[in-house]
Amino acid sequence: MKLKDSLFASNTLSPAAPFADEGERMRVVQSFAPDALEDDPELCRIVAFASRLCNAPVSTVSLVDDVRQRFLAREGITERETPRAVAFCAHAMRNDELMEVRNATQDDRFTDNPMVAGAPGIRFYAGHPLVSKEGAPLGALCVIDTQTRPEGLTPFQREGMEVLAQAVMRRLEERRTILTASAAIASRENQLRRMIEGVPQIAWSADAKGNFDYFNARWEEITGDPPPPLAELWRPYIHPEDAEQVYTIWAESFAAGKEFQSEYRLKTRDGWLWVLAQALPVSDSDGDAVRWFGTITNIDEVRSALNERDMLAKELSHRIKNIFAVVIGLVSLKLRKMPEHKPFADELIAVLHALSRAHDVVRAHGQPDNESLLSLLEAVFAPYVANDGSARVEISGSDAAIVARAATPLALVFHELATNSAKYGALSQENGTVDLTLEDAGEQIAIIWREIGGPAITADAIENMKDGFGSRLVEMSITGQLQGSWEREFAPDGLIARLTVAKDALTG
Repeated sequence: MKLKDSLFASNTLSPAAPFADEGERMRVVQSFAPDALEDDPELCRIVAFASRLCNAPVSTVSLVDDVRQRFLAREGITERETPRAVAFCAHAMRNDELMEVRNATQDDRFTDNPMVAGAPGIRFYAGHPLVSKEGAPLGALCVIDTQTRPEGLTPFQREGMEVLAQAVMRRLEERRTILTASAAIASRENQLRRMIEGVPQIAWSADAKGNFDYFNARWEEITGDPPPPLAELWRPYIHPEDAEQVYTIWAESFAAGKEFQSEYRLKTRDGWLWVLAQALPVSDSDGDAVRWFGTITNIDEVRSALNERDMLAKELSHRIKNIFAVVIGLVSLKLRKMPEHKPFADELIAVLHALSRAHDVVRAHGQPDNESLLSLLEAVFAPYVANDGSARVEISGSDAAIVARAATPLALVFHELATNSAKYGALSQENGTVDLTLEDAGEQIAIIWREIGGPAITADAIENMKDGFGSRLVEMSITGQLQGSWEREFAPDGLIARLTVAKDALTG
């Protein structure tokens, strides 16, 4: 290429190797969404200042695509675009720095350019390349004059053009960052919405005033109606027997900004359905609830299953009680024919009564499990009362939950201790008592049995208590089923027994 009269201050072209493919470069250009940047106020201020800085009648910010250059901002011209074939900026954008054409009529590349040979008669051009962060040439910030400038721009003007070009790129990159972030947010929102629409629950959201602004499609599928905009308008969909309680809980949760949870019957297109409603507030930095998000879950089948289980548990409990009654009756009947076995029969009947009372405790009111240790012990020792009706076994201390599986060994252990006391110890005396204390020992419960006012224990009685069947029964129950230990002390006033049982064995 022949250059005349030092037309270019710099004409070194950047190879732009990663963007030799025009399609790849165009993908970067389009990532800036140029349609939305036309007449951008910030870009317009930049070209106006560039025109004054360089004392040039025309200035533009151009992006060059595959067939044209488009002016995102312009000063001194009315056109919005020109063909790429005549665009000076298509050359400038491939440079490493500002490109100057001081006399276009003497430049082999532009001599025959219609913009030079005809209107508007371009003679001087100075354009600073606009290059993306990826290194893709986008276009140029340029100034244009219809007069030649043999001396070109001053160093100050060249520096100013570089600074302004950087400002243009900051604006373009800022715009692209916003677009990228918005697209990512929109994608996540779309993904979240698809997920919410796909869940089997009714999902909803409300503002800080309780106005509902979103329901997923499940609401209309289940109820057959459009969603209500206000909480108060839910009332027709809540069973009249449940509504007051639900609204009371909701009002308390809403006022306090705390989690809401309630079970009630929801009106559906097919009738009433038991549901679990839950909602959580999203708070601002001051802790004030600014939004609510909630779900309504179908628990109708679960409720039915629980009701069936409760009915089965009641029936089973009734049958077990009948079994106890039948066995006790059979023992009593046999006793009439074999009175010589009365001591053994009486003891067996007492054991059966103790187990029956323990069963009553853990199956009380149809509840299958999770009664307390104190209530079980009170039931076991209910028969041991003084003449004035006061309890002869005083129970105090820390309580613990128990399940049905732990009730039987506990009942057997304490029935055995009470039976021995009634035979040999404090409960065999009119004024004798037992002090039973429960202590929380971390992962265990410590139980201390202390007899008071008993007779002096004979060596034979101690031997019977140590080696008898009852002691073996207590040992198996405590160390085996209840994962604990026990030890005894035969004090002058009566037996002192210290038992420890694992909490896990009581509740698991």
